[in-house]
Amino acid sequence: MDPLHLLLLQLFAAAAMTGLIWMVQLVQYPGFAHVPERGFRQVHQHHTAKITLVVFPLMVTELLVAMYLLAEPPAGTPAGFPWIGAALVGVVWLSTAFVQVPLHGKLAERRDLAAAARLVKTNWIRTAAWSLRSVLAAVWIAHVAA
Repeated sequence: MDPLHLLLLQLFAAAAMTGLIWMVQLVQYPGFAHVPERGFRQVHQHHTAKITLVVFPLMVTELLVAMYLLAEPPAGTPAGFPWIGAALVGVVWLSTAFVQVPLHGKLAERRDLAAAARLVKTNWIRTAAWSLRSVLAAVWIAHVAA
């Protein structure tokens, strides 16, 4: 794949996830606190099933592109950019696996307002990481395309 197209794919995936994570951070996750006990499990189950269809392909794309860019950075890539990008992907995956997924596991069992509040607080990690990835991807393209 052409290096510029690879960087554009990285930007697309990062920007898509950035937009999505901000919506989840500001709307979806805080909204869990307003869902009554009756029906909460169904609402949460619907959220996790549907969001996974959107998030999983984008996250895998980001991971694969980040790994490729570590191995084969395009000419003109600023020093450190591949490692910073990969580190941010790592932060997202680790936070997802060890923080958000376990909290969703608790919420899948029952309405737990403390777990829902922790989900909102801890999700700022992913919100920041994806936002930084989008900026990094845009700046990276500007350097390589210059």
